[in-house]
Amino acid sequence: MLVLDASVLLTAAATETGLALLDDDNLVGPPLLWPEARSALHVSLWRGLISQELAEHALSLIQSKRVRERRHRQLGAEAWRIADELGWAKTYDAEYLALARLLNCTLATFDLRLQQAGTRIGIRVLSPD
Repeated sequence: MLVLDASVLLTAAATETGLALLDDDNLVGPPLLWPEARSALHVSLWRGLISQELAEHALSLIQSKRVRERRHRQLGAEAWRIADELGWAKTYDAEYLALARLLNCTLATFDLRLQQAGTRIGIRVLSPD
């Protein structure tokens, strides 16, 4: 199982091959993943950084069922603990780390801050190439 963050989902969705780049059949994300990815995609379109066509293609991939939403009854509490442990004021990014910890799996991210934090607290982190 592989927990994806928004940086990986957006990057994959913006390519021609889309999520096929991620060959893991068990891709998951916390509920926060989809609003975060849609928001970042919309900002890119609004700023003129991507075309309408690319935005629509990426949005359809983001909303596809390829990545499944995973909830855990301890997700909020674990994200809170991780944010405290890392000295973070916000818990948003900690949700990705919390889900990976709770599911005992790997987090895939391009976000250097998340990579370093995961390594620091003993979570396996993958930065896809």
